[in-house]
Amino acid sequence: MKTNPIAGAAGLLACLTLAAAVAGCRIHTEKGANGEDKNVQVDTPFGGVHVNTDQTTAADLGLPVYPGAKIAPDSDDDKSADVHMGFGDWEMRVKIVNYSVADNQDKVAAYYKKALDRYGDVISCQDGVPVGTPAKTSEGLACDNKGQMNVTVGDKGVSAGNRSSNEKGYQLRAGSARHQHIVAFESSAPGQTRFTLMAIDLPSFAAGSSKKSN
Repeated sequence: MKTNPIAGAAGLLACLTLAAAVAGCRIHTEKGANGEDKNVQVDTPFGGVHVNTDQTTAADLGLPVYPGAKIAPDSDDDKSADVHMGFGDWEMRVKIVNYSVADNQDKVAAYYKKALDRYGDVISCQDGVPVGTPAKTSEGLACDNKGQMNVTVGDKGVSAGNRSSNEKGYQLRAGSARHQHIVAFESSAPGQTRFTLMAIDLPSFAAGSSKKSN
């Protein structure tokens, strides 16, 4: 999995431009060293979108940092992201941070299996297919959440849709369809394991229910 959580932030905001223009809005943008948008806030009378980069750590996701791991930039030189969208009762938040360490993937995965158990059952997934047991958490989170909103992190940014998961690579997942903690591993160079920590909070209807749920 090639993690690039910020490359499509502008596209995410563009989807809201028309509605914001009609309602009246306030837009605040902070530029990075190379002139790129690093922190963007769009506020309207009905809610808004906040995108902050390079300010998030594992602690902000409720997870520990693997010993010796360092925050690592992706191909767009972004190290982390915090995307918060809220419109009335509809709210979604995605926090992401990228790390790299010299230890092998198996050792890192074993560490995070223990760290994730604070959020309940931990499942292992390879290319969206369960590996071993359990295949699903007690709260209903699976490797392939058919009929539920799934958040994808890739070359075009953070996106969400009602479809099956198409995430490639090895992942550890814990929680429910609405509140997820994920550790995703990339293809790594020899002597280097790159992994991404994610905390995802989705609206209640996106988790396959019209009622608020855990």
